[in-house]
Amino acid sequence: MKKITLTLIAAVFACAFSCNTPAEQKTSEDLTTAADSTVASTVSYVPIDSDEALIQTALMAAPEAGRAGAKVIGYNTTGEFVTLREGTNEFIVLVDDSSQKGFNAACYHKDLEPFMARGRELRVAGKSPEEVFAMREAEAKAGTLPIPTGATLHIYFGPSTNYDPQSGVVEGAKLRYVVYMPFATAESTGLPESPVAANHPWIMNPGTHRAHIMISPINNPQ
Repeated sequence: MKKITLTLIAAVFACAFSCNTPAEQKTSEDLTTAADSTVASTVSYVPIDSDEALIQTALMAAPEAGRAGAKVIGYNTTGEFVTLREGTNEFIVLVDDSSQKGFNAACYHKDLEPFMARGRELRVAGKSPEEVFAMREAEAKAGTLPIPTGATLHIYFGPSTNYDPQSGVVEGAKLRYVVYMPFATAESTGLPESPVAANHPWIMNPGTHRAHIMISPINNPQ
């Protein structure tokens, strides 16, 4: 009888530790999920209405390690195209143009600035997208407009112009990437000329000065 009693007691203790483990793990996971949901629900998005907010949100386009030293340029809140912050590294960040619908900020290597600046100059002069393309194409072929192969453009974009002042995150914004490969083609890169799957790289404007590898975000709901 004593042996049976001891066996039953051991079984009870074993169940107490082993049988409760899955429930304890589930409870822990539920609490973590609940905590995450609470944090997400407490984010208060506000309009981007200052130069400081323009800088903070635009820097989200840059690789995290390069944000502190990136130069920041673009249209300020009074509509002037200015240098909002000087930089110390290879990145240039272009803030969102508040006169345009939605949010669109960009970060690119400083060696792309002649190409980018030329595009801005032509657009301010009233040139159409087709004219800008044709003029930069001619200048690139003539060797007067350098476009470095492999230089990357990071684009942070979305439909909302509200952001979280704590993190700088713009509501619903995502990243897509452009890697410039002047005059590259599908044949020279092995890439398709249209995306074949979500987040799949493909080559756009092949055979032209503006040929680039495009990597778009997956559009799954968050």
